[in-house]
Amino acid sequence: MFSMGITLTLDDFKRVFLKPRVIGLGFFACYVLMPALAFVIGNALGLSGPLLAGLILVGSINGGQASNLCAYIARGDVALSVLMTTATTVGCIFMTPLICKLALGAVVDVDAMGMAISTIQVVLVPVVLGLTLNKYVPKFCRSVEPFSPVVGVTATIILVGGAVANCAAGILGAGMTLQLAAFMLHLIGGLAGYGIMRVFKYSETTCRTVAIETAMKSSAFGFLLASLHFPEYLVRVPSAVSVVWMAVLGSTMAVIWRFIPVPDEN
Repeated sequence: MFSMGITLTLDDFKRVFLKPRVIGLGFFACYVLMPALAFVIGNALGLSGPLLAGLILVGSINGGQASNLCAYIARGDVALSVLMTTATTVGCIFMTPLICKLALGAVVDVDAMGMAISTIQVVLVPVVLGLTLNKYVPKFCRSVEPFSPVVGVTATIILVGGAVANCAAGILGAGMTLQLAAFMLHLIGGLAGYGIMRVFKYSETTCRTVAIETAMKSSAFGFLLASLHFPEYLVRVPSAVSVVWMAVLGSTMAVIWRFIPVPDEN
């Protein structure tokens, strides 16, 4: 989150308001479509309460930073991707705890206030710190910016590896049903994100961008929230599975679109 913060300025947040419709549709896909999909898929496949809760948690978190790189590879709109990631990242401070409390309160115990506090600590504080440094010491930020993606990716790999290793027994115990659920969530979410933008007649670059933003969630953050604020151990297992499928499907979409020319949009 800090590596994102040092690349942002107040003007970036102002630009969000210049594209309210597309940002709003992306926000809808992230915080309405994906949680609803997780709920339907989890119930359709008969996931147990804790696993269903974990899958809905995955659907309720913000878009991941890796989506920005995938949008670039897919010939999407990178600037829009960054704006959407920023909007959903800030939005998760209140949306993720709210959705989890409303959707999961009767399924498993949810510490909504604890989730909100953790989200502020993990998301808002690093972003604001990076934004502040970018404003007052921009030269320093430009000097470290080239290394930030490497640090961010390395940290994500460590978190992913730790999450999968920590949940190895739970992943094996859940079997292929959970694997199928996570796969379907990210695949159908990405296709639906693309379709929504097509319905509203947006350009191909915008459709690709929203598809990737919708499909790629910050699953490592979901694992952290599940570990801290859900007493049931199995709630964290879907995030550990999701983090792999999210990366596989997001990068696959990006590579496929890389070789499909974007129609002339002039």
